[in-house]
Amino acid sequence: MVIQENMTVQRKLEILSDAAKYDVACTSSGVDRKGKGTGMGNSLACGICHSFSADGRCISLLKVLYTNECIFDCKYCINRSSNDIVRASFTPQEISDLTMEFYRRNYIEGLFLSSGILISPNHTMELILEALRILREVHHFNGYIHCKAIPGADPVLIEMLGWYTDRMSVNLELPTADSLKDLAPHKSRKNILKPIRQIQLGRKNNRELLGLPDFKKQPQKLIMNNQEDKDIKEIITTNSGLVPCQKKTAANRVFVPAGQSTQMIIGATKESDYQIMSVAEALYNHFDLKRVFYSAFMNVNQDSRLPSTESGPPLLREHRLYQADWLLRFYGFQTMELLDENHPNFNVLLDPKCDWALRHLEKYPIEVNRADYNTLLRVPGIGTNSAQRIIMARKSAVLDFKDLKRMGIVLKRAVYFITCNGRMMYPVNIEENFITRQLIALKDQPPLGIDKDITYRQLSLFDDVNFQPDLRFNTKFANI
Repeated sequence: MVIQENMTVQRKLEILSDAAKYDVACTSSGVDRKGKGTGMGNSLACGICHSFSADGRCISLLKVLYTNECIFDCKYCINRSSNDIVRASFTPQEISDLTMEFYRRNYIEGLFLSSGILISPNHTMELILEALRILREVHHFNGYIHCKAIPGADPVLIEMLGWYTDRMSVNLELPTADSLKDLAPHKSRKNILKPIRQIQLGRKNNRELLGLPDFKKQPQKLIMNNQEDKDIKEIITTNSGLVPCQKKTAANRVFVPAGQSTQMIIGATKESDYQIMSVAEALYNHFDLKRVFYSAFMNVNQDSRLPSTESGPPLLREHRLYQADWLLRFYGFQTMELLDENHPNFNVLLDPKCDWALRHLEKYPIEVNRADYNTLLRVPGIGTNSAQRIIMARKSAVLDFKDLKRMGIVLKRAVYFITCNGRMMYPVNIEENFITRQLIALKDQPPLGIDKDITYRQLSLFDDVNFQPDLRFNTKFANI
C-alpha cells in the first residue's frame, strides 16, 4: 500500500474517479424535481453517466469514490486491502465543494458517490452522510445524487442517507452466496440483502404516509430451490432491525424517490445465465428494484483464483443478459420461459427474444392486424412503442408491410414471424435451422426477396428511440 500525505484535491480526484470506473451507474434518475429558487440546481431527466437521454442530450455525473482504502480483501476488486496501490480519501467538505464547483461550471448534472470501506462500514457511512448533508443543507444543492449504501452499516445511517439521495444502490457483487464465500469472504449475502429490504420498506412506508399509490404489483411466487433463494426468502419474511421510515425530514424531501438498483459481476464465477436471471427476477419481484446491472468480469488483479480473461471480458454475454433483463421488465417474459436447467445459457449468436421465438415456432406466424398487445411484444423486431403504434393504427386502417416499416418495425427479423392480411412478406420456410441461418448469415443485409428500398436497423435496447447512441461511451447497448 502506498500512502501519500498532503495530497492535493486534484490528485485525489484523479485517483478516486479512476477507481470508480468499475461501478456501473448508467441509469436515469427516475425523478423530476424542478428548482425552487431557494437552492442550486434541479433534477430534471438527469442521472446517466456519459450517455444519451431519449431527446439526444449527452448528460453526465461526477462519478467518484469517497475513498479507495478498504478493510476487505475481495479477490476481484482492484481496491482490495492486499493490493499495493496508491490510496486516497476525500473529506466531506472536499466532496461537497467539488460537486458544487463542477455543477456551477456545467460539467455535471449530479453526483454518483461510492466508496471502499474505511475503518468500518459505520465510520464510512458517517463520512458519506456528512458530505451529502453539507450538499443538501449548507449548499442547498437540489441536483441528482446517486449513492452506494454499505452493507453492514447501522440501519439508522442507511435510513438517514435515504433522505439525502435520489437513488441508492447496494451491490450484490456476485450472483450466489457460495460465490461470495469463495471470492469475498468478508461479505455476507444477508448483510447485502438487509439494506436492500430496508430501502424497499422505507420507500413503501413513505409513499403510504404521503398518500401516493403503491408503485409495485404483488410479486409473483418464487420457487425456493437453492441457497440464494433461501437467503432472499428469509430477508423478505423478516423485518427485524429495520428502522421505521419517517414522513419527512427538515429539508422536506421524499425517501429515495428514484428507487434503488444493484450490480452483479458476470463471469468471475461459474453460475449459468439461468441462475443469474433467476436472482435478478427475484430482486425485481420481491425488492422492487429499478435496475439490476451486469458487469462483465475483468481480472484486474491477475489472481490465480480468478478465471482467465486473455480473450477479453465476457462483454457479449453481458449484452445478452441486459437484453434478457429488458424482456423481464418490459415485455412480460419470465426467466423460466427464456431458460431452464436443460437450456441454462443464452445463445450468444442470437438475442434472447429471437432465441425464444425459434424454440416456439408453433406460435408463429401471427397476424399483426388481429394479435393483441402482449402477443405482438413476443415478435422479434417489435418493441413496446412499435406494438402500441400497431394497436392504434389498425383501429382506422388495415396494415401492410410498408406500414410496419414506417412504424419502425425491424422487418429484417419480424418477416419470419408475422403475416399481414394472411400473407407473409415473401415465401418463408418456417423451420428453426433455416430461420437461424438467415438471421445469422444476413446480419448486415436484408433477407433475400425483400425490396432494396426498405431500410432496417439492428435490434437493440433502444429499439424504439429515434437516435443512435455514441458507442464510445455506452458499449452495453451497442448493436452486436
